[in-house]
Amino acid sequence: MATTIKLSDQLIREAKTVGQAMSRSAPKQLEHWARIGRIAEENPELTYSEIQGILLAEQEREDELTDYTFLSGAG
Repeated sequence: MATTIKLSDQLIREAKTVGQAMSRSAPKQLEHWARIGRIAEENPELTYSEIQGILLAEQEREDELTDYTFLSGAG
């Protein structure tokens, strides 16, 4: 569900700059920051590196679930 929200011009500029460096659009960069922030708030004992590991593991699991193809006619 897409929702329109109001963000500061400064935050948008920062998201564009960092997003370009990370090969993400500004909205995707903002989503990324939001996910990191949510995980950090819910798990204050985690380091940034641990949060990155969680996000990487989630993406790898998602890729495995969506990209796997069964081969027919085995044998």
